[in-house]
Amino acid sequence: MGKKLANNLQTAGEAKLDKSLLNIQQQIERGIAILKQGGLVAFPTDTVYGLGAGAYLPQAVERVYQVKARPRNMPLPLLLADISQITGVAEQVSPLAWQLIHCFMPGALTLVLPKSKAVPDILTAGGSTIAIRIPAHPIPIALIHGLGTPIVGTSANLSGQPSPLTADEINAQLGDRIDLIIDGGRCPGGKESTIVDVTGLAPLILREGAISREEIEKICGKVLSAKGG
Repeated sequence: MGKKLANNLQTAGEAKLDKSLLNIQQQIERGIAILKQGGLVAFPTDTVYGLGAGAYLPQAVERVYQVKARPRNMPLPLLLADISQITGVAEQVSPLAWQLIHCFMPGALTLVLPKSKAVPDILTAGGSTIAIRIPAHPIPIALIHGLGTPIVGTSANLSGQPSPLTADEINAQLGDRIDLIIDGGRCPGGKESTIVDVTGLAPLILREGAISREEIEKICGKVLSAKGG
């Protein structure tokens, strides 16, 4: 009797898990369809929840600025699915940049690189650089593969407010202003990515996040900081 009950509980648990996984897959498929139509999708990453839009759909990118109340002079970062996509959005990648890429991507590193001509000006606020990251999380990777292009990868919050770690936190800030929130549970990282600008003579840390300055310096020696030092 006890063994039968245990088996039934195990079967029920497996069915619940299967249903959960199926639900996530359905959400991803719906998210891909929405992105293709120019919609906005929030999703979990290895750091915080992101707000995605098709990178080459200007109207969708414009909506990201509107929904977040983000100043137009603040560029938007891109999320890529893998290293092979980097040369499609970056004009050139220095040997030092490649070192950082191979050490920390996929992961919580955002690199600022010279943008390619293919990158729309609306993403860069008219500037000459683009910020890119490859997340270590299957959901944004699946969305990018499904869409077939990089996606905007800004945090799913109102500009200046805390970055969300759960779907409920997104709802509290953005509510029904976006088209879908893929609920993948609490983000495992809980801290934003580290942003490093490698377009100058020396690497410049614009934001120290999940990857520490010390970890960066182990790879490329002394680095500069936007706060000085």
